[in-house]
Amino acid sequence: MGRLDNKVAIITGGCGGIGQAAAAKFVLEGARVMLVDLDRTALEETVTKLGNDVASYCVADVTQTEDTEKYVAATVERFGRVDIYLANAGIEGEVSSIADYDEQVFDRVIAVNVKGVWLGIKHLFPVMAKSGGGSIVITSSTQGVRGSASLSAYNTSKHAVIGLMRSTALEGASSNIRVNTVNPSPVETRMMRSLEAGINPTDTQGTHDRIAASIPLQRYAEPEDIANIMLFLASDESAYMTGGVYMADGGTTA
Repeated sequence: MGRLDNKVAIITGGCGGIGQAAAAKFVLEGARVMLVDLDRTALEETVTKLGNDVASYCVADVTQTEDTEKYVAATVERFGRVDIYLANAGIEGEVSSIADYDEQVFDRVIAVNVKGVWLGIKHLFPVMAKSGGGSIVITSSTQGVRGSASLSAYNTSKHAVIGLMRSTALEGASSNIRVNTVNPSPVETRMMRSLEAGINPTDTQGTHDRIAASIPLQRYAEPEDIANIMLFLASDESAYMTGGVYMADGGTTA
């Protein structure tokens, strides 16, 4: 028996490192998954690896209402229901002081990282309620509970989704819809390669090593480390857990 037998999951940011790791674990535990991202080629490759019988994809921009409605409808049409929503799509923006931060970049970060999550929840609440409830897992960050210089848009967005989670956890409780966040420290993904380059483009490895050394466990997380917690929160093993902020940070916020 798999921990997610007979469950259907939507994973946004499905082609990123965490999204792919979560999809692989969900499928292994019996779920069928709909991957949502903007890169059709990467989506096709990921679905092929997972198996076309248990995985599908939808090319969609999570910031757009029409695209959100499209991926929700595509999931119900293909798999009949939605039990799990992994709101994982996110972008880092730029590394820059507030005075120099590009306004359009700020708006895009907030649109993807906050509005995209809000739209998904808005359109999935009725679908999940109809199926008897479900689990919503939002990817936040250690930057959602602390501050750091030069990442104003990203920090703002990751604090915001914790507030959104708490509000929607209260709204969803009567329909047996649980809502939680997972808050990673740096993970070995494309996003961190981008941030390392933004911090010091001439010594990205040195930046990586310095950040890793600042973490009590002395390393970045692997995508699978984060996916393990997402799997637990998606499963019925966490049936009494909602409205929570779950750190996956190697002791960074201890």
